[in-house]
Amino acid sequence: MKIKLLLAGLLLSALGVSAQTYQFDMTKSQPNYTDQAGYGYDVVAAPEKKDIKKAFFFSVKVPDGNYRVTVTLGSSKRAASTVVRAECRRLFLEECVTKKGKYQTFSFLVNKRSPYINNKERVLIKDREREYLHWDDRLTLEFNGSAPAVREIRVERDTIAPTVFLCGNSTVVDQAKEPWASWGQMIPRWFDDQVCFANFAESGLTASSFIAQKRLDKIMSMIKKGDYVLCEFGHNDQKEKGPGAGAYYNFSFALKKFIDMTRKAGATIIFVTPTQRRAWDTSKTKILETHSNYPEAMRAVAIREKVPVIELHDMTRTFFETLGYDNSTKALVHYPANTFPGQTTALADNTHFNQYGAYEVSKMVVMGMKKLQLPIVNNLRNDWKDYNPAQPDDWKTFHWALCPIYETIKPDGN
Repeated sequence: MKIKLLLAGLLLSALGVSAQTYQFDMTKSQPNYTDQAGYGYDVVAAPEKKDIKKAFFFSVKVPDGNYRVTVTLGSSKRAASTVVRAECRRLFLEECVTKKGKYQTFSFLVNKRSPYINNKERVLIKDREREYLHWDDRLTLEFNGSAPAVREIRVERDTIAPTVFLCGNSTVVDQAKEPWASWGQMIPRWFDDQVCFANFAESGLTASSFIAQKRLDKIMSMIKKGDYVLCEFGHNDQKEKGPGAGAYYNFSFALKKFIDMTRKAGATIIFVTPTQRRAWDTSKTKILETHSNYPEAMRAVAIREKVPVIELHDMTRTFFETLGYDNSTKALVHYPANTFPGQTTALADNTHFNQYGAYEVSKMVVMGMKKLQLPIVNNLRNDWKDYNPAQPDDWKTFHWALCPIYETIKPDGN
């Protein structure tokens, strides 16, 4: 670590200046994280030299904003295989294999946020969110894989690259714990370090409750001209009751607020129709429509207001029907008891995706972006390959390095 750069960054932070650079030499001893130091190993115990297979976390205390993270992976003493994620299991790099004495360097953009909007307002996060890594005062990196090794970490503020703000529910959110996952935490993996994703989704939310909890206000405090706002709602909205409830009333009215506020900020609004549930007809060959008229209401608002639409509703139907009745469980949280630590009963969730399912759905969203010819698709990584939900990746060959944080309680919403 170059201590002068760190001290300079902390001083700028204290002065409210946003141009920080932090650099850490991970071949040297680093402390455990404390607020006083503002950096260090975090979440789980620091790795020991003898345990080369253990995942570890490293955090840096930074103000809200986007940060370019550059990591040099590898070791002078051994071969390594490293996965890099950030905040709540947000995927950036899959297994990077390096030989002894060889290194690879990668850069990517991470959005960091706190609940604070200004001196008087804050996002009304749920109690369960208070322990999430994506609502605190630090940027946290997760280094995982079969033998993770990191030589250097560099973190610097970025104020130029376009940000894609994600709004939605449990099918979009950065799920904090295994084995739950959503497409919003997988999609950064497909883009280079010129595009940043900021995932503001949360389990159980409707379009109206997202606004009521001031999440859209927080986005508006960070958004700039040229950014994007992607909205996927419909799962929980259909369960709203009371005066004005309904697809063509409160739901449509809330969507119009997203449109107006986004466009006023000079950004682009995009609708994403909701993912299908694993609900089969009696023949077990066709997916039933369980979202009532909410997807159609979203399409109607989009036509009226000239909003581009990504048809995730249709693509996930094709995906499930292609996998079939039995294998479609391989994309969702369906696991026998004792598959994960602390899981004493079987999990059989037909709404929430596992890591494989979320990974596949993220590819569908990218294909939707390509169909809309969004400029950011020019920043897809070189290893991107176009995807067809009628020809999904083989679930049997999919690999995910498990994060050492688990939860058996299903996310809010259905």
